[in-house]
Amino acid sequence: MSRDHTQSAERSGAGAPAGDAETPFLELLARRASADAYERPVLLARAEGRAAEHVAALEHARLLALRVRSEMEGRRRREAELSALFETAHDLAGLRDLDAVLQAIVQRARSLLGTDVAYLSLNDPVRGDTYMRVTEGSVAARFQQLRLGMGEGLGGLVAQTARPYVTDDYFQDERFQHTSTIDAGVRDEGLVAILGVPLMLGHHVIGVLFAADRRARVFEREQIALLGSFAALAAAAIDTAHLLTETRSALAGLERANEIIRDRSGVIERASDIHDRLAELVLRGGGVHDVAAAVAEVLDGMVEFTEAAAVPAKALEASRADGHAVWHDDEWIAAVAAGGELLGALVLHGHPGLDPVDQRTLERAAMVTSLLLLARRSAAEAEQRVRGELLDDLLDARDRDPRLLRDRASRLYADLDATHVVLAARLDAAAADADQEAAARRRLRSAASHLAATRHGLAAARDGGTVLLLPLEPGDTATALARRTARQLGTAVHEEVTVGASAPVEGLAAHPDTVAAAYAEGRRCLDALRLLGRSGDGAAAEDFGFLGLLLAGDRDIAGFVDRTIGQVVAYDERRGTDLLRTLDAYFACGMSPARTKDELLVHVNTVAQRLERVGRLLGDDWQSPARALEIQLALRLHRLAAPAPAQR
Repeated sequence: MSRDHTQSAERSGAGAPAGDAETPFLELLARRASADAYERPVLLARAEGRAAEHVAALEHARLLALRVRSEMEGRRRREAELSALFETAHDLAGLRDLDAVLQAIVQRARSLLGTDVAYLSLNDPVRGDTYMRVTEGSVAARFQQLRLGMGEGLGGLVAQTARPYVTDDYFQDERFQHTSTIDAGVRDEGLVAILGVPLMLGHHVIGVLFAADRRARVFEREQIALLGSFAALAAAAIDTAHLLTETRSALAGLERANEIIRDRSGVIERASDIHDRLAELVLRGGGVHDVAAAVAEVLDGMVEFTEAAAVPAKALEASRADGHAVWHDDEWIAAVAAGGELLGALVLHGHPGLDPVDQRTLERAAMVTSLLLLARRSAAEAEQRVRGELLDDLLDARDRDPRLLRDRASRLYADLDATHVVLAARLDAAAADADQEAAARRRLRSAASHLAATRHGLAAARDGGTVLLLPLEPGDTATALARRTARQLGTAVHEEVTVGASAPVEGLAAHPDTVAAAYAEGRRCLDALRLLGRSGDGAAAEDFGFLGLLLAGDRDIAGFVDRTIGQVVAYDERRGTDLLRTLDAYFACGMSPARTKDELLVHVNTVAQRLERVGRLLGDDWQSPARALEIQLALRLHRLAAPAPAQR
């Protein structure tokens, strides 16, 4: 779009009615304009002396457009990062040329972090230093040939300590040892800000991956984590190359002895088979159980992915620290880890004499499993944040544009025009300390987000618990949904979860304030359940009898009367009987049949027959204190609602 066309669009936006204030910003979004460009329509409207309400509408539209732009940019960035990681994993799966794979890793790291230079160094165990292996964006020959002693420069410090280091001004940073040779190379390259992360195999550092800029820059935590992911893939590529070298050496030895060839050929075939299968699984987005099934078939054994808590801690820690599968109690255990976090283990049952190549196959499968888990977690966390943000907006921002709300919900496969129930959920068990309580809340939030995603609803953390917005299926009730949700969440977090539900609500996009009112009703039901000692249960206002009139947001008196004595009212209307009048007299006479027959001027047997009919309609416990209280209240409310008799 030309500059003249842009200015024309901005002027047309400034002169349009307030309802069209978003038009110039939609055009800016469509052409991915810079953030500064969003100020122009507002400034132009002010310069032309437009009405204050029009300027305010433009300002509101500008803020919304900037939020949409930020969300779109964030999603594009996350998609690019995941795509680069999967492409790199693909390169690793089809590894033929180690230098080509390492060059691709450095190129993608530089592109995604937006740095001037990216480079990778490897440790030289013979000379005891680290040297440049691959560079991208470098222009200085002396820099490309640098060798760093352990502890020298930022890279030498990373290689020595096995920890990431970052500096926003290399020459002013005194945390590491400066040498004339290293400083001269960095100065030739013109680098200022440098980030370095270690390449780890097990607990050994084999090199360092760097990203650097020729200007001062602060690297964010997400960028450090992203470079760490690329470093893990680079280390895996080097390890895979070593594995292939070992395999080739083994093949050379096997060629010298036919018996060894026959013995080893099956192992090599299995390694190749699992290599291809794991590559295919990564490319088509398979799950951890698919990896376990593939390894089990190739190794001809039973393999399963197990949560960390279910694996012997000592064996799991030994596998994580050493980077290899360990034999423990008739099982091979290969830790599935990412950084310092243990995600679980691949467990191979039996096979005490596992071939070293088969053992490495199990270890490689564990590494692929960790990559898949991290990718799934990243995607799930992103979706969880988006669902939570939409529900937060429905709860807090009452003036949202219904069209935008519907569009955001539709991208999450949610329909705000359907009938929904708002549920407030909370854990009831007291935690031993603050850390355990925070962990329990995270588990509840994760379980609620998963449930909402599978039910095409929304979930968010709120008031020390979680709030869910779930669609109500035809024939279902708020009570049944609350109890089912309490049971499902409790099973997921292994603790009692209490759930209070609102009455069904509709038209949430057009009336967002309905969500906040329904949430308040759900919380009142939740508090009532806890006060009544019904922890781990779920209920709606209609389940609390007359107490529900106080809990419900809309005071559904007619509904309460119908639930309590509706069958008696209907019976009288159909049969022309006098059961309601008999009930009134019965309670007024202290529940005495003898006094009731005098009040009604009928025989005592008639009173008994009518009360027996009432019992069949309302249930055997209708005269219990709690039920009797509800029935008396319903009778009075029914009399108040009945039309007054005509005057004669």
